[in-house]
Amino acid sequence: MTALKLTAIGNSTGVILPKEILAKLDVDKGDQLFVVETSNGIELTPYDPDFETQVEAARKIMKKRRSALRELAK
Repeated sequence: MTALKLTAIGNSTGVILPKEILAKLDVDKGDQLFVVETSNGIELTPYDPDFETQVEAARKIMKKRRSALRELAK
């Protein structure tokens, strides 16, 4: 377990992530992280959770309308 320390950044409060955590998240300075509330607490992720919802909806539509999409692709 890694403990993170809160630090003042201007008028805000920030968290400095160690290099090991940045490597596990595959992010670097300037990248965006998303904060997601889960049943276990807070999760930091580089993946936009809204995008996953949109992709899942598209998959359902594509499965349901497979024949029509195949015809349109011709």
